[in-house]
Amino acid sequence: MFDVITFGTATKDIFLQTRQGSIIKDKEFLSGEGICFSLGSKVKTEKIHFSSGGGGTNTAATLAKQGFSVAYCGKIGEDGAGDNILKEMDYYGVDSRFISFTSEKVTNHSVVLDIPGKDRTIFAYKGASDLFSKEDISLKELNAEWFYLAPFSENTKDLFYFFLDYAISSNIKVMVNPSKAQLRDKKIKEVLGKVDVLLLNLEEAAILTNLPCKKEEDIIRGVAKEVKGIAIITKGKEGVFVYDGQKFYSAKPTIASAVDRTGAGDSFGAGFLSSFIREGDVKEGIQLGIANSTSCLQKMGAKHGLLGKSDKYEKVEIHEFK
Repeated sequence: MFDVITFGTATKDIFLQTRQGSIIKDKEFLSGEGICFSLGSKVKTEKIHFSSGGGGTNTAATLAKQGFSVAYCGKIGEDGAGDNILKEMDYYGVDSRFISFTSEKVTNHSVVLDIPGKDRTIFAYKGASDLFSKEDISLKELNAEWFYLAPFSENTKDLFYFFLDYAISSNIKVMVNPSKAQLRDKKIKEVLGKVDVLLLNLEEAAILTNLPCKKEEDIIRGVAKEVKGIAIITKGKEGVFVYDGQKFYSAKPTIASAVDRTGAGDSFGAGFLSSFIREGDVKEGIQLGIANSTSCLQKMGAKHGLLGKSDKYEKVEIHEFK
């Protein structure tokens, strides 16, 4: 039996950095701003970095580094990127027996385009993971104390309910981090009361509660009503809010700067769960979650800065309120 099995995507991440893009303001863009390059030109790239990502593998890496027996369950392509992910899972000590393969699509890819001092834009290709299906898995082999359900896409969101129902019927504890597509599904509220830990960022929490992001307190209390266990809402550099069924907690990281924000939510969630499994204490979970996320943010890629079980870290001040 595993301590934790993680579910979600596995992605090949390519980081590109250039100063040649121009920022233009236009209401046609959702953010009000866009990146402009000269059409047909060759754009000089100053830095390039290759890594792996995806919520399923990111969380598995942290949990394995924290000393737990971990397996990752997902789908990759029969290609070089898939081979790299298998090697990386082996490097972190994550069991790959529940990974399936396909030749119909290549492994998921993300191209992260970074313009220093401005912002980044991500080109995301949903490939092999969108072909993940019930037929790829024998449920009776999924023996674990915990399931960690990272985000599922629009095309695979039914698998979320499939794995969650199995976990509940098998007395497996569950932590979930639903995608925006999942949160817009009418069925989601019917099952959130059955999970042990719910992780959302503020924008996702606003979708769940159907409230504007500026109404933070109403959102936090609204999310708390949806769960039976622990509700976590992350706010990036502004920190995190946690509800444990009785009390609310808030905390901020000591370092606000970041080399790369990729995987910040995954590193917090898996760090929180690692400590919570060991200690059963929400405050300690917050401490390791913030420390792991902060460390991850200081390195390029979603896995290179993750903390190990013996690593020391600075603790933050935690506030309690009702």
